[in-house]
Amino acid sequence: MGASAQQDHGQQEPSAKRDGMITCNLPSTRARNRTSSTSAQSWMRALEATAGIGADPWRILPAIVAENAERFDAAPALLSERESMSYGDLARRSRQYARWALHEKIEPGDVVALMMSNRPEFVAIWLGLTQIGAVVALLSTGLVGRSLAHCIAVAQPKHAIVETDLSKAFLSLRDLPPGLQLWLHGADVSGQTRLDTRLSQYGGETLSAAEARPAALSEPALLIYTSGTTGLPKAARISHHRIMMWSAWFCGMTNAQGDDRMYDCLPLYHSVGGIVAVGAMLIAGGTVVIRDKFSVRHFWDDVVRWDCTLFQYIGELCRYLVAAPTHPRETEHRLRLCCGNGLRTEIWAAFKDRFRIPQILEFYAATEGSFSLFNVEEEPGAIGRIPPFLAHRFPAALVKFDIERGLPLRDAEGFCIACATDEIGEAIGRLKDDETNFAARFEGYTSQADSERKILRNVFAKGDAWFRTGDLMRRNAKGFFYFIDRVGDTFRWKGENVASLEVEEALRACPGVADASVYGVIIPHAEGRAGMAALVVEPILDLVTLHNQLAERLPDYARPLFLRMRKEIALTETFKQKKREIAAEGYDPARIADALFFDDRAAKAYIPLDQALYEALQAGRQRL
Repeated sequence: MGASAQQDHGQQEPSAKRDGMITCNLPSTRARNRTSSTSAQSWMRALEATAGIGADPWRILPAIVAENAERFDAAPALLSERESMSYGDLARRSRQYARWALHEKIEPGDVVALMMSNRPEFVAIWLGLTQIGAVVALLSTGLVGRSLAHCIAVAQPKHAIVETDLSKAFLSLRDLPPGLQLWLHGADVSGQTRLDTRLSQYGGETLSAAEARPAALSEPALLIYTSGTTGLPKAARISHHRIMMWSAWFCGMTNAQGDDRMYDCLPLYHSVGGIVAVGAMLIAGGTVVIRDKFSVRHFWDDVVRWDCTLFQYIGELCRYLVAAPTHPRETEHRLRLCCGNGLRTEIWAAFKDRFRIPQILEFYAATEGSFSLFNVEEEPGAIGRIPPFLAHRFPAALVKFDIERGLPLRDAEGFCIACATDEIGEAIGRLKDDETNFAARFEGYTSQADSERKILRNVFAKGDAWFRTGDLMRRNAKGFFYFIDRVGDTFRWKGENVASLEVEEALRACPGVADASVYGVIIPHAEGRAGMAALVVEPILDLVTLHNQLAERLPDYARPLFLRMRKEIALTETFKQKKREIAAEGYDPARIADALFFDDRAAKAYIPLDQALYEALQAGRQRL
């Protein structure tokens, strides 16, 4: 990319209404001087931005990128340390991939797996392949062994594009789908075909009428893997329509314009980092600054150096930044808005005030879900709401949930029971019968059985169908939703439901606790699951003080019965805690090298958990 791609195009003329779709306006002033808007204005911008989607069934995101390339060819689209692309570069590069796919006789609906680290090339690949009807399965860069084999098997790709640095895990697999063609991207590996060098054979000009094989909004574009409360990842089908809805909606909600630069350090193979953050900017004519992964040490230097105005977060990233020592540039930035999910109440004010963030836009959405929530009012800790004038468009409800059975409760007539104000229940979204209404359609997974398990039927009336989020929430009198826990992370002990996130918050507020992960474990001769907390601690931690503070902050049933001292808490690529593995290991000191402690209720203290105490617990001789 030449230097021209780095230029500011913030003075471009406002965009007009085109092809029945209202696009986000390009600015006449710099983004950092843009004033905040009201709640109603935010919702109206999002509605206007998405109103025309569907007027032209062939107007998909790659087509928008091509239009923007015509309008401002040299303006920066994707920037990174590895490579950068102007809008013209991105359009031309994506068309090279389209021509490669045509040459390889990749047909509409054929799946191509993509395993690549965060970089602009990643976006160019899936934009290019999906514009001619291919479906791209976005593989996590952290997958290995059985998990990787599973994700490939459920997608059944005919081709796979793998970055050479990530190829070891792929090449070690024995049971790949028959006929799968592997293409490496990067340095040569003996015996393997290299795609990036072959790409130079294909031109980047607009596809001719003979070449073009347009994909419609209704057709599938991506497979994005989601992890549920149990089992291996599921491949969610994502249509071009859903990509356009996500992109345009967030473009409107964030008031994204051509002078904006989004800092994106989230994985590009997930919906938020790869579609929401990228698509909103590409529709607006703005720029995405892509970093390979999040770094506390480099974050503020990056945001300032790249002149970013927006930041797409996951709540854990904000917590890491707040916990870090003062950075000399942490208030020199020009961020006007941070958008994301999972920003907990106890972090909200500290993050906003310390770093002088003008606006936080918290939201909730599931990759395959039928509704979303937005907290445009900046209510600390709330994940959002649906304003009354949109309730008919995005029907959502909370239903009472049976933790032990893992299912919503039913009344005597067999219908689900709606939660009262501030009562905790599972969030569900109504699925409409109208097959032409793509916005309310559940596109499902590659597995029909997995798809059916996410649908709740005969909920409030015979024959109705609702999407199960698997998330427990409560809704207050003002209509704001608050996230409580994942269904699989909440457990029952002493006849009460224990929300792991609530206990984790209480633990992290104690001096000497750097991080915490809470889960339930089984004790023989006891009903339910007892709470156990894996802790990362500092030298100042005092177990007596910890016990006393937890007794003040949590009811007896919610206090962890077991503590496990760890060097770190294992996280997924999207910074979610890996609880299943450590929960399965239990609390046997003969099998676990970490220091273990037990809450001795008689002594009112945490005491070392040795083999004798463990055996007493197993035999039911120890008071709980």
